[in-house]
Amino acid sequence: MKIGIGLPNPVPNIPGRVLVNWARRAEAAGFSGLVTIDRIAYPSYDSLTSLTAAAGATERISLMTNILLAPIYTPVLLAKTAASIDQISSGRLSLGLAAGGRRDDYEVTGRDFNRRGREFDNALDVMHRTWRGEALAPNSQPASPRPTREDKVPILFGGTSQKTVERVLRWGDGWTAGGARPDQAGPFAEGIRRAWSAAGRSEEPRLAALAYFSLGDEAEEASRRYLLDYYRFVGDFASQIAESAHRSVSQVRAVAKGFEDAGFTELYFDPTVATLDQVDRLAEAVL
Repeated sequence: MKIGIGLPNPVPNIPGRVLVNWARRAEAAGFSGLVTIDRIAYPSYDSLTSLTAAAGATERISLMTNILLAPIYTPVLLAKTAASIDQISSGRLSLGLAAGGRRDDYEVTGRDFNRRGREFDNALDVMHRTWRGEALAPNSQPASPRPTREDKVPILFGGTSQKTVERVLRWGDGWTAGGARPDQAGPFAEGIRRAWSAAGRSEEPRLAALAYFSLGDEAEEASRRYLLDYYRFVGDFASQIAESAHRSVSQVRAVAKGFEDAGFTELYFDPTVATLDQVDRLAEAVL
């Protein structure tokens, strides 16, 4: 199982240059990938901008949105931006995409929360047509550079509905689990694997997961404060999320083993504190 690390792009009130230095430190430490968390109605750094900066600061490490709220973005511009990052990074970008469940993210962008599923499916069709170089308007030229791999940017889908399974099979390279424990995410991952095989897909699906972490006693208060603030929209349940982050070497090692035993192909530890020593501490614990 590959082990990556999140960029601290959703952690508020940090200098933007931290993201660049974090990306370089993560690559030097040997992590397999960098991922972002997407949120609109929050003072976080934009995922695609953050990954563009990371692409320019690194040479090897993979890049992924985990996840991006796809229906909020106009499909052609999302396809164009993703293909641009893919080319700039020499084919290191994957997109983790989902519809999301926070109404405020849609309200602040003027998008229809209740139509997000239908808009998502339409967007996927338009994005793939864009990547194939099709002209999308009369007498127009292609709107995007061609991606580096088979006329597409690889996509992993988030969510746990039957529609998620359908999107994975039609458009996807795999599935990404959003914040669940290995015992919770494992059965759905196994269902994806069975559906994948039944559909005649020859290569194995990518199965990704994320886990929040902070390491060091001095980081615990800031870690809890951030998660309580980020998840305050869920009310009292935010306290459970804040307490569920992995805050010791034994805990991060145990969750890594749990996801590996459940058959996941990649795990990303998302930081809850944006100090660079967290990269080194995590690397020492799990790499």
